[in-house]
Amino acid sequence: MSDNELGLFLRVHREAVTPAEVGLPTGPRRRAPGLRRSEVAALADVSVEYVTRLEQGRDRRPSPQVLAAIANALRLNWSERVHLHRLTKAADPAFNCRGHSTPTGEVRPTVQALLDRLEPTPAVLLNQLGDILAHTAGYVRLVGPIGLLDAAQPNLARFVLTDARARSAYPDWYHVADEQVAALKQGPFRAYPPMAALADELTVTAGADFTRRVDTVPSLAKPSGILRLAHPEAGMLRLAYETLELPADDDQRLLVHLPADAATSAALDRLNSQPLRLVAG
Repeated sequence: MSDNELGLFLRVHREAVTPAEVGLPTGPRRRAPGLRRSEVAALADVSVEYVTRLEQGRDRRPSPQVLAAIANALRLNWSERVHLHRLTKAADPAFNCRGHSTPTGEVRPTVQALLDRLEPTPAVLLNQLGDILAHTAGYVRLVGPIGLLDAAQPNLARFVLTDARARSAYPDWYHVADEQVAALKQGPFRAYPPMAALADELTVTAGADFTRRVDTVPSLAKPSGILRLAHPEAGMLRLAYETLELPADDDQRLLVHLPADAATSAALDRLNSQPLRLVAG
């Protein structure tokens, strides 16, 4: 598995920027997507050799000035820039922002009250491992029928990566799986013992579907987007999701789903008008 998250992050974002976006001509002889290393180097006013060393993991401690220049060249947004700085700290094998604490399963009363206020919106509270700690009744109506809540301790990442039902439920499963692995990697990853244990488990149970993504997917999940869900009762749903990070002491995130179109809004209204059925577990 990759131990060069900084290099992976830089390479993926370099390949995502087109020459036109940074005012460079697009030549006919390009064989790879995005910017060349030489173009990033020119834009950031550093040597090509230095950009190569960063991407290959031979230098993991760029100065803040160089990091800012490269971030500008790659047109990173604010959250991506913050994550880039975190990756330079995580390059130290002794760095572990979570220490040896165990993931909390505690839900603060005010967070539970917020979930209660969100009804009947589908919303779920997750810890850093993807364990489902609390949810609205609207979330049960949304994901209960696909089997996500069947386990005694439901875990979103484990369901997506190892449960065959997930591939039927998510038409864009490959993208959903990418995002789940990115979320797991957003932190010290294997330097955090509970996450290392989950990664070992998924290496066995999900195999290459997990390990390949660890090597190729950058460690920054998208906080918002559109999710397609094939609901057994409501049909195809298009859901806009927003991820709200709770304070660092909680190390939890609130994931809220909203209808992305009128058809999905009407379908959710129909689901919410039905009696709530309890799920296994």
